[in-house]
Amino acid sequence: MSEKYYACIDLKSFFASAECAERGLDPFKTNLAVTDISRGNGAITLAITPAMKALGVKNRCRVFEIPKNIDYIAAKPRMKLYMKYSADIYSVYLRYISDEDIHIYSIDEVFIDFTPYLKTYGMTPKELARRLMDEVYRETHITAAAGIGTNLFLAKIALDITAKHVPDNIGFLDEDEFKRTIWHHRPITDIWQIGRRTALRLEKYGIKDLHGVSCCDEKLLFREFGVNARYLIDHANGRESCTIADIKAYTPKSTSVSNGQILFSDYGYDDALTVLKEMTDSLVMELLERHMSTDSVSLYIGYSRDIVPPVSVTRRLEEYTNSYSVISAEFVKLYRENVRRDTPIRRLNIGFEHLSDEADLLPQLSFFRDRSAEERERRQQDAVLEIRSRYGKNAVLRGISLQENATARIRNTLVGGHNGE
Repeated sequence: MSEKYYACIDLKSFFASAECAERGLDPFKTNLAVTDISRGNGAITLAITPAMKALGVKNRCRVFEIPKNIDYIAAKPRMKLYMKYSADIYSVYLRYISDEDIHIYSIDEVFIDFTPYLKTYGMTPKELARRLMDEVYRETHITAAAGIGTNLFLAKIALDITAKHVPDNIGFLDEDEFKRTIWHHRPITDIWQIGRRTALRLEKYGIKDLHGVSCCDEKLLFREFGVNARYLIDHANGRESCTIADIKAYTPKSTSVSNGQILFSDYGYDDALTVLKEMTDSLVMELLERHMSTDSVSLYIGYSRDIVPPVSVTRRLEEYTNSYSVISAEFVKLYRENVRRDTPIRRLNIGFEHLSDEADLLPQLSFFRDRSAEERERRQQDAVLEIRSRYGKNAVLRGISLQENATARIRNTLVGGHNGE
């Protein structure tokens, strides 16, 4: 078979459907929102059932945005439960498909190369997708949708757009069908990997859909988007050369780690600085676990008031390090130099970039630092890492984490920033 076929399978309203499955309820008939109402009316709903979507409620809305006349179950997020469901569903796929032909895109979505299996099972692409979806539902009561395409991009678009408008929840796109049904689709932000900023940049040239991109002068697009224009042009024509084998073989040229959180309430200048120090400690421990060092730190501060622009700054360090005292001091400097004292803070993100294996950097260490102090700190860090690995992250905490508005103790019990039950 010369034609390739890929599937993108998504679990519909996954977190909400899992909560319904646990309760023996039908998510298409039950109003349920996955949200932690103990965080107040501003808490985000991680998922809502299709029944609530049919009433006009938006996914990822805040609690106060749910109409008062809608009665619903508020299910506290249980990330470990959803991870178990996801693993069970993945095991269903593995009965039919080799691991090397599956790419896990997220906890509720996978890409699968169907090409080698159609002849083996004597099925069409839609029949194989239907088999997998039915097996998932039979064993977990989770409903899935699928997109099938002749490349990965078309499979994703078939899922995101086409599958929503067909009775069997299985969309299909080849290049001809893509041009017929998707070229003029609006808004263009419905298209995978085209966000609001990209759409605004395209709109400057009167481009509002993929057909407009396909007709645009390529030189203009390259001036506007640089090398990323190539992906935009290919996708506008339904082309994608990347395969699952390419994804699995990919090794990034540079690495980075990051940590972010949305605070439970508005934080003042000093309390947010405490949280920043906690986050730095957590991320430094991740560096140590990976035996990595960094020479670049970045800080993002989002204020509670949308009219105040966020802070986003990066600083290169004098040399590679994974020392908490060195990195924390740099973050404190960045914070004090750039963050407003008079505006409440609601979001913090920190990151380390240009990571390198610490063993490769030993010859570059400076002779002007207090080597004995660094060695003492490293022994302390290693000891803390060992204790936490055995007894949990809350077994050893810095004193700042005992302050009233610190967040580390609570966050250490979460999974992916949410309740870990």
